[in-house]
Amino acid sequence: MANETTIPLLPCRSLDDVAPFYQALGFEITYRQERPNPYLTLRREDLHLHFFGMPQFDPADSYGSCLVVVDDLVDIHRAFTDGLRATYGKVLVSGVPRMTRPRPRRNQEGHFGFSIVDPGGNWIRFVGRSDTAETDDRGGLARTLQNAVVQADSRGNPQQAARILDGGLARPDAADDPAVQVEALVYRAELALQLDEPESARELVRQARSIPLDDGSRDALADTLRHAEDLITALPPA
Repeated sequence: MANETTIPLLPCRSLDDVAPFYQALGFEITYRQERPNPYLTLRREDLHLHFFGMPQFDPADSYGSCLVVVDDLVDIHRAFTDGLRATYGKVLVSGVPRMTRPRPRRNQEGHFGFSIVDPGGNWIRFVGRSDTAETDDRGGLARTLQNAVVQADSRGNPQQAARILDGGLARPDAADDPAVQVEALVYRAELALQLDEPESARELVRQARSIPLDDGSRDALADTLRHAEDLITALPPA
């Protein structure tokens, strides 16, 4: 057998919740019905997602998930980011729905990935197809950051991720790369937003901005620094 296609069927409370969100990400509606059962089909190039409506469904109770392996992880994340900004005026980084950033995943052998948590509470997990995985040997804080990413971005436990990262940030090591400190602080600010701690998020971004960086590190951290600005945009007015 060949040319098989697998399409995930995912729950949602209302088709009107998920349809606009995925349209912002560049998906098109290919079919929709309300009766006898709510059903929606979406497509973005070769990626197909189907949804069935359950009016009493609570997204917080969702276990819906699927894995999407792509060649162009950075490009598709950038396209999603642009779509969210165009539709919502910002990148959704906390609450439901939201989107994480591409980061190496220790529990996926170091391959980069990011997740979308859609309005139905479903986790759409994107992983880059790559022959080589990334290892990070920049010291103890880098390993702590990787452990925190597993807890929050993969397992959906930002509380545990925050505890892990707070421990690492409270014990600075002279060997820690300043770039890793910035990455850790910005990620901790993202977790603070998820935990509804806006003032903590604001202070963590301030700390990240205050770390001296050379030109090479600043260029390498361009996406992280841009994400820090997205976090500030997502904060309520001070």
